[in-house]
Amino acid sequence: MSQAPFYVSPEQLMKDRADFARKGIARGRSVVVMRFDAGILLLAENPSPTLHKIAEIYDRIGFAAVGKYNEFETLRQAGVRYADLRGYSYDRTDVTARGLTNAYAQTLAGVFTTESKPFEVELVVAELGLSPETDQLYRLSYDGSVIDETEHVAIGGQADAITASLAGVRSSQMTLREVFNHGVTALGAATQTILATDALEAAVLDRTTPKQRTFRRLDDAAMSALRED
Repeated sequence: MSQAPFYVSPEQLMKDRADFARKGIARGRSVVVMRFDAGILLLAENPSPTLHKIAEIYDRIGFAAVGKYNEFETLRQAGVRYADLRGYSYDRTDVTARGLTNAYAQTLAGVFTTESKPFEVELVVAELGLSPETDQLYRLSYDGSVIDETEHVAIGGQADAITASLAGVRSSQMTLREVFNHGVTALGAATQTILATDALEAAVLDRTTPKQRTFRRLDDAAMSALRED
């Protein structure tokens, strides 16, 4: 006598996938992305000097991620290819954070709904506007959902605690030094640790640069100079 096939409701299947992805993301160290008066700061707790969680996608677009490195690195590379192809086929100004975010959202949603295992990642796509009012911050979750942020956004296992620590902070009206120290304090408070400079990874999208490419990594010396005594 044959057994009836095992049945799982779509609601339960989606819940199980979401729980799986959230647990994987929660194990990762957090990232915070904050606007400042002359640009956007991308700051991560990351002791690795080579496995970057922060990267440049295009002239004025930055990328930050938490979760499984091989998965978000695959997404980063796909984003670079998307930006290069669109910029080459049309115009460099046609490469936007919104377009890139839509592409990422479709990929994440497709994997979440059709594959047996979802991506265990959260992403931030940041675009530096020509003026502060046109800066853009987008947060993407493992299921492809998108949130448009304004002043700052945190992702990773301690995102809620970091967001609470930064509540009410108008980072876009602050200098890079002030924003950097707010970010370091929020990352440390979330884990109840004092973060050494060599445990951090940071970069900026700098509106004051005369170059077309605005992305600039901050080395240990630059970060140490920004930290308050």
